[in-house]
This record gives sequence, structure tokens and C-alpha cells, in this order.
Amino acid sequence: MSGTASSARQARSGGGWQTLLADLKQVRASILILLALLIFNALFTPYFLSVQTLNVNLTQVATIIIVAMGMTLVIATGGVDLSVGSLMAISGVLAPLIFLNPVFAGAQWLGIALAFVVPVLVAGAFGVLNGLFVTRLKLQPIVATLVLYIAGRGIAQVITNGQLQSFSTPGFSYIGLGRPFGIPFQVILMLVIVALTYWAVRRTVFGRSVLAVGGNETAAGLSGIPVARVKVAVYAISGLLAGIAGLIVIAINSSSDANQVGQGMELDAIAAVAVGGTLLTGGRAQVLGTLFGALIIQLIRFTLLAKGVPDAAALVVKAAIIIIAVALQQRRRRE
Repeated sequence: MSGTASSARQARSGGGWQTLLADLKQVRASILILLALLIFNALFTPYFLSVQTLNVNLTQVATIIIVAMGMTLVIATGGVDLSVGSLMAISGVLAPLIFLNPVFAGAQWLGIALAFVVPVLVAGAFGVLNGLFVTRLKLQPIVATLVLYIAGRGIAQVITNGQLQSFSTPGFSYIGLGRPFGIPFQVILMLVIVALTYWAVRRTVFGRSVLAVGGNETAAGLSGIPVARVKVAVYAISGLLAGIAGLIVIAINSSSDANQVGQGMELDAIAAVAVGGTLLTGGRAQVLGTLFGALIIQLIRFTLLAKGVPDAAALVVKAAIIIIAVALQQRRRRE
């Protein structure tokens, strides 16, 4: 008994850094690829080693990483969320409707505060709906989230009558354009979300429950894990993070277009998760891998564009990367 207690104390005291190092070791292939891309661009891409280039790449990938954190949790349970792009659009069109409302003309700060909260909660509520489709109606996740993938963007277009919403509201735009200490605010927010997701997966009962559900749902249920609640929770988190990403996108553009906000985000997020090493069949959540996977995809796209390769070709390369990542996963499982 004393040996068990001692082991538990050691795990609590030193387990944090040991776990981090172990996780970094598991994604060492992604780290090496990322380093190779950085070295290649440093040698052959003009002005790559500049603050401006760093900011461009980080701001372009920040929303993908934020959404991919939620996607990592969903995929870890054996599901998938195709609705994240549409939820970004819903969140993105709701925010201007709130802070531009004449009701808040005399208290703009209140309108801005509500615009940060209400759209994200609405996106989270739609995430809960996805979870209920999966758990209560027993729909396959790809089918359940396909409903909002199609209907969600339609809802966003109906809300705005398909019209572009432009605005100039510095208080709101800070989430996308602010630079505290010279660092883009959205990048700081991204790092906080990554850290919280990593902590939740590696250090909480909820994280262990997510992995257990994805590993063996029947066994997880028999061991007392509330499977349905865990699934609803991960879809809700995915919705909340998609809502935050939607706010960042419209803040950067100072406009909201229901047709464009979040377009293709579901594929970018799934690609980041797949390249990062999270098994698409569930039971594993490589949060750091997802981070590096998104950075790899972004750097490959940047490299191709810097060398004059059309963006359409970059999409083909992205598809090839996903195929290779999934093939490697299948090979590891057979081994």
C-alpha cells in the first residue's frame, strides 16, 4: 500500500514534465518535419526569418488550431464534427447584429461584451444538439453533424438575408487585430486554449473518460463512465471553440459574410488532427500533435505559395498529406 501511495505522489510531483516529454517523443516525427520546413524556408525563402512572416503564419493558423482542439476531443471519442465551419458562420453573423444594434448605442461596451459571449454560447448550444443527435438518436457522427454542416450555414444566411455586414468597432476587433506586447491577441488566445486542452486530456478525469469512450465505449460504460454525457460535452466544446474562431475571423476582416466565414474549416481541422497522429477511430488524443500538424500544413501551404505554386495546387498537396497520415496510422495499428 505504501508503495502505491509513493508512486502516486511521484506521479503528481514529476508526472507533469515526464508526461509532456513522453508526448513530445510520440510526435517527434511531426516535430522533425516542422523543423525541416523551417530550415528549408530559412535558407531558400526570402524574408522568412522576419517578425512579419512569423505573424502572418501564426495569425493564419490560429483559428485552425483553435477549432482543431475541439475536433481532437471529438475524434478521440470516435466521432467527427463536420459542422464547425457552419457554427463559425453562425457565431460570426450574430456578433455584429448584437454590437451594432441601436439598443446599445449609449452603452457600446455592453453590446461588445454580449457579442463576445452570446454567439459563442449559441455555437456551443448547437454543439450540444450535435451530441444529442449522436447519443439520443443514435445517428452516426458524420451524419449527425452533416445536418448542421448543411443547415447551419443556411441559418447564418437567413439571419443576415445573405448580406455582408461591415463594421468599424475597435473594441470588438481587438480579438483579431489586437497586439498586446507586440504579439497577436488571437495567438495568445490560441496558446491558452491549447494549454487548457492538453491539461484537460492529460490531467483530468474528463480527459481520461474521453479516451476511454473512444477506446472501448462498451467497457467505458460498464466501468461507470457516463458515455452519453462525455460525448455531448466534447461536441459542446467543439461548438464553443468554433464560435470563438468565428469571432476572430470577422474581427480580422472587419466584416461578416455568412457565405465565407468558416468555409472549409472542418477539413482543415480534421487534417491537422490526422497529421498530428490522433487516431481517427478514437481512443487517442494527441493535442500537441494536432498543434504541430496544423503548423506543418500551414508551412507547406506558405512554402508553396512563396515559390509561386497556385493555391489550388496547395489544396491537392494538403489532400495528399491527409492520405499519407491516415495510411501511416493504419500501418501503426497493424504493427
